[in-house]
Amino acid sequence: MERIKRGGSVLATILLMTATAAGEVGAQDISARTAYFRAVAEYFELPTAEVSILADWNLRPDEIPVALFVATRAGISPEALVALRSSGQSWVELTRRYQVGAAQLHVPFAQAPASGLLASVYEQYQARPASEWSEIGLTEEAIVTLINVRVLSTALGMRPDEVLERRSAAHDFVDMYARIIG
Repeated sequence: MERIKRGGSVLATILLMTATAAGEVGAQDISARTAYFRAVAEYFELPTAEVSILADWNLRPDEIPVALFVATRAGISPEALVALRSSGQSWVELTRRYQVGAAQLHVPFAQAPASGLLASVYEQYQARPASEWSEIGLTEEAIVTLINVRVLSTALGMRPDEVLERRSAAHDFVDMYARIIG
């Protein structure tokens, strides 16, 4: 019986330590997300609260700059765009619908990405005159990446190349931003 009691207290201690660690990770995630939202809000010249509200619509945090960028370019409200996104439309469909294509999403890199997600996209940019960039098809992930690189390079005062390089070492853009601002 004594062994069960000790075993139970060991189990309780392990569960408490796990819950505490999970709470710390959760707090770090919230803090990182808050800092990221603040940077996004500054880029779009919006109150941070407005950016945070978009997170309540079941968008991934790194999709919020996409919603704001496309809404701004299309001249519609971010809420309307997010509602369309929540109804199942992809960013590919929405950027096509609102004519926000590869030409508007182009980010000037010092050197075109040689590998990774954007390598083939930048091969297409280089192979065509700028007047034909609107014909370049972008994937969902490329759209999210290009807009986040644009926003975060401005927010951090870094070259887009540096942001893209640092993104490859992070879980997502929120994690990358948190690592940089420390």
